Amino acid sequence: MAEPPRLTGQVPLLQVFDMTTAWAFYRDMLGFTVVSRSPEVDTDEGRFSHWMWLKRDAVEVMLNTAYDSNERPDAIDAARWAGHGDVCLYIGCDDLDLLHTDLRARGLDVAPPHDTPHAMRQMSLTDPDGYQICFQGPK
Repeated sequence: MAEPPRLTGQVPLLQVFDMTTAWAFYRDMLGFTVVSRSPEVDTDEGRFSHWMWLKRDAVEVMLNTAYDSNERPDAIDAARWAGHGDVCLYIGCDDLDLLHTDLRARGLDVAPPHDTPHAMRQMSLTDPDGYQICFQGPK
C-alpha cells in the first residue's frame, strides 16, 4: 500500500470583531507579519482587509472579520463572542523569559511565565477578541 499523503501544517482561522484592532495587536504586541491578505476595502468601519494570514517564526494564524463591510455593529454582542474564551492557542517557545521581556517591551501587560504541575512552563494572555493564547515550553 502506498504511503498516505503527508500533512504539512495547520493554521487556525480566528473570527475578529475589528480587523484594525486585531491586526495591531498581533503585529505590534506579538510581532507577527503578513504572509498574505485580501485587498483593502473602504467601509463605514474604516479601511482594512477582511482576511489576513500572519506568521511569526514557525507559528501561523489567520484573522477574518466576523462581519461583511458596513454590517459590523457598534459594539460587541457579548453572547456571540462568549465562546472565544473556550478557544486557546498553544504556542511553543524555546525561551519564555526572553519572550516575556519582549512582550513587555512592546507594551503588553502580561504576567511572567510560571511552572505548571505537568512539567511545562507557561505564560498566558487574551487577545482583543477574547481568544486565549498560551505560550509554553518544557520546564
